Amino acid sequence: MDQRLFVKGNEAVAMGALAAGCRYYFGYPITPQSDIPEFTARELPRLGGTFIQAESEIAAINMLLGASACGMRAMTSSSSPGISLKQEGLSYMAGSELPGLVVNICRSGPGLGGIDASQADYFQAVKGGGHGGYRLIVLAPHSVQEMYDLALLAFDLSDRYRIPAMLLGDSVIGQMKEALIPHPRAQVELPPKDWAVRGKQEGAPQRVVKSLYLGDGELEAHNWRLHERYALLEARETRWEGLHTDDAELLVTAFGITARIAKSAVRMAREAGFKVGLLRPVSLFPFPREAFRTVTLVTKKVLCCELNTGQMVEDVRLSVARDAEVYFYGRPPGAGSLPTPEEFAEQIARYCGGAA
Repeated sequence: MDQRLFVKGNEAVAMGALAAGCRYYFGYPITPQSDIPEFTARELPRLGGTFIQAESEIAAINMLLGASACGMRAMTSSSSPGISLKQEGLSYMAGSELPGLVVNICRSGPGLGGIDASQADYFQAVKGGGHGGYRLIVLAPHSVQEMYDLALLAFDLSDRYRIPAMLLGDSVIGQMKEALIPHPRAQVELPPKDWAVRGKQEGAPQRVVKSLYLGDGELEAHNWRLHERYALLEARETRWEGLHTDDAELLVTAFGITARIAKSAVRMAREAGFKVGLLRPVSLFPFPREAFRTVTLVTKKVLCCELNTGQMVEDVRLSVARDAEVYFYGRPPGAGSLPTPEEFAEQIARYCGGAA
């Protein structure tokens, strides 16, 4: 019988990281993600790992870069303003083709904002918030179980493609408690880290990890190589969840905690007789463009629900069939409460014509 634990989402993502073989954590406390460094500070030494509370978020991301360059599985975590401080280091990691996990438990902004749940970091995460046109692997959990499961997946994908990975959570997912079933690792075939810095050895070429390319044409070739890897990631690793899409006349889409609310609203709308389905992106980059295109070849109306003023909706509009209509319903952070399923159900009824 599977063991069930009752844990916070923040604890679950840390448990998943340790189960994935992460033995190095570098971070700095910030609400609402401080359970993650608290958990790793307690548990990593028991596994022979290393926990360092860095002097700043900038120091933490560069410690992650160093550990990754040596071939170690390592992670950092923060919340929105702290993630902003990590952007230069993330760009250096992407340019140096280094894996690693960054967890963002989003809070309200811009600026200092507040500690309420928000999804306003979508642009920053999926478009590459730092300089240079890089991309991250971005996964969006919508449950405590997925905080654990997607941490495992994020490390594997990051190692396989040599692209930094981000789990984009929020303060509700991070702080809520649910049942979690931890599971042993399946054997995963990953390429050897023959690029990792090991120190100079007699008779062996010195390994160098860098993002500086000054030779004629070197940087252009490097950027095309990264671009090709992002395209390969999109072809192989796109993930989503679909519900009731076969006969849907309206497709609802949402990610993270908003998808939890949308699921309840879709169930309520179905019970009321509305033909409505849901498509939830699990990978935000790569975005499930083909899934949206395929569904909207038949379902011509899409309602995008977000906890912001409209960010993912842009990728939805770029992905759907050309004659599909995309509507948006959102709430910016700072209202002090989440939208209710009834609130979403009212929007569903509106775009379904108001009567079943």
